[in-house]
Amino acid sequence: MPPAEAILWQKIARRGSGAKFRRQHGIGIYVVDFYCPEVRLAIELDGLSHDGDQAAQNDARRQREIEELGVVFLRFSNTEIYRDVEAVAESIAQEVEKLRSIGHTRKNIVEAAKRGENVRNWPGLERNE
Repeated sequence: MPPAEAILWQKIARRGSGAKFRRQHGIGIYVVDFYCPEVRLAIELDGLSHDGDQAAQNDARRQREIEELGVVFLRFSNTEIYRDVEAVAESIAQEVEKLRSIGHTRKNIVEAAKRGENVRNWPGLERNE
């Protein structure tokens, strides 16, 4: 596990947000760094391998495809982890609480999808384009 991931994992594995996270979780054909199945939240850390135009395009496409599956995406740089992991952990905890408060849970999304609803338009899944 890269150092930045290990540092963040130490924070979120303790369930400071009360949520359970998985490491290196598969979603569709992709694997995300961390995933909270309860609220369908993916977290990606961007290191040097994410620098450059081609990498940015690939990351954007990958994120879009994962979001189309009803998953909310948070992205942080390794630098953010090294500078202030506490602030990053707090941002994640706040996002978990926000998603819980609007009913963005796996159970609700699965039920909506079964009813034929387009879960891409659910609150919390808006993309900043």
